[in-house]
Amino acid sequence: MNAPLPTLLDIPDFCLVVLIGATGAGKSSFASRWFKPTEVISSDHCRGLVCDDETDQSASADAFALVAAIAEKRLKNRRLAVIDATNVRAADRKSWVELARRWHALPVAIVVDPGLDVCIERNKARPDRDFGPGVPQRMIQEIHRGLRGLANEGFRQIWKLSSVAAIEAAVVERRPMWTDKRDDAGPFDVIGDVHGCFDELRRLLEALGYVVEGEGNAVAVSAPHGRKLVFVGDLVDRGPDVPGVLRLAMAAQEAGVAYVVQGNHDRKLSRWLEGRKVTVGHGLQESIDQLADEPAEFRERVKIFLADLRSHYWLDGGKLAVAHAGLKEEMIGRGSPAVREFALFGETTGETDEFGLPVRLDWAANYRGRSAIVYGHTPTPDAEWVNNTICVDTGCVFGGKLTALRWPERGLVEVPAARVYCEPARPLAPAPETRALQAEADRLLDHADVSGRRWIDTTLLRRIPVAEENSAAALEAMSRFALAPQWLIYLAIPTKAPVFNGIMAPGDSGIMAPPLTE
Repeated sequence: MNAPLPTLLDIPDFCLVVLIGATGAGKSSFASRWFKPTEVISSDHCRGLVCDDETDQSASADAFALVAAIAEKRLKNRRLAVIDATNVRAADRKSWVELARRWHALPVAIVVDPGLDVCIERNKARPDRDFGPGVPQRMIQEIHRGLRGLANEGFRQIWKLSSVAAIEAAVVERRPMWTDKRDDAGPFDVIGDVHGCFDELRRLLEALGYVVEGEGNAVAVSAPHGRKLVFVGDLVDRGPDVPGVLRLAMAAQEAGVAYVVQGNHDRKLSRWLEGRKVTVGHGLQESIDQLADEPAEFRERVKIFLADLRSHYWLDGGKLAVAHAGLKEEMIGRGSPAVREFALFGETTGETDEFGLPVRLDWAANYRGRSAIVYGHTPTPDAEWVNNTICVDTGCVFGGKLTALRWPERGLVEVPAARVYCEPARPLAPAPETRALQAEADRLLDHADVSGRRWIDTTLLRRIPVAEENSAAALEAMSRFALAPQWLIYLAIPTKAPVFNGIMAPGDSGIMAPPLTE
């Protein structure tokens, strides 16, 4: 009899794997074959940790609390976790799906079901499993009743291995998340919201050194010296030449010289092209009218292109992340509906201002992540660094300018808008006092930045640890010698910057965020 063909279990490299199987199904053996010991969290092992007896069912509540605590810490640190327990009931699995969602990890179910007879025989061979055939039989019945409902429970991937041969032939392979492009070091040119401003986009690309040749469907884009474009989204709506912008962005992506993240305007147009009901407003009508004059083949290409755009990209070894409206640190390189919604719209209070627009929370003011976040969505007169984030939407369609951030150089290249194509609902320039208060706030340290155990890596000296009980005194000592108050951030976060006269100067950093102000 021929051996079964291998079953490829293609899972994300960051996810929560929930093994489902009766006692004696071979879950632990399967897990040890395909996952690291540190990745597998066994309920039996945790039961032994809390009461020295892996079979003591009276300790199950404490054991599963420990399983959940370990899994949560792994997911918090963006590490794959495997739950090795029977998980036969939907109620048992519910908490794991909720945990995965909390940390924006994909929940993956792997059902290990070699058959009742196999489970019974394996349990007979184990002196600590002398409970007869009734227990595995009930478990298998419970599993079979719940198989069809696993997708409704929230599992994004479901793998079923329904025989010993299938289990032995299974091969687990991990693949990076679609948003994870950390292996691409660029360099990059990140372009703010274009909104149909095709002429300004071409002038900006020329200023950046890109070559745009041809017209219409024959347009081609080539990049200078291995650079790549990254569009922060909102290619469409409001502006005079939405089809031209789409052709150029699609050509650059197809040539392998561009990444494009999805903006909220792009998603709305995508939904309209799919025939879904949307409210036509905020410039969507301009896109609809302009696309109506294009061939059906082009509109179909646009529909596929927009539907396939990602929420964000994580680039350059994790040093850079690009999203339309921004990202919180715990969302970078992860996937969930909450991540996509935040990347598209940011965070709002639920209220509207005097212009009828949503009141947005300033997530960037509290950002302390190691990855630089480049985003758009909310137009600003000038692109300025706030903590380790920068908004490159400088309101081109509203008569401002189209801006690109050069990475890793952190330089800005801008071209002015030829004219005002659309009057903004809210004035583009914020009130001067608002900007002054924001600039002042950016220079303030949060106590969380300097409390607790910290250390300082220096170029000329060794690593200097700062004990938790000494952090307040260390802050006071540093404040006596700092050339500028915002440099005190270097007390809190490790750096490889050189030291001059006891003061750390800004420089290339290993795992730290840059200064609060640039």
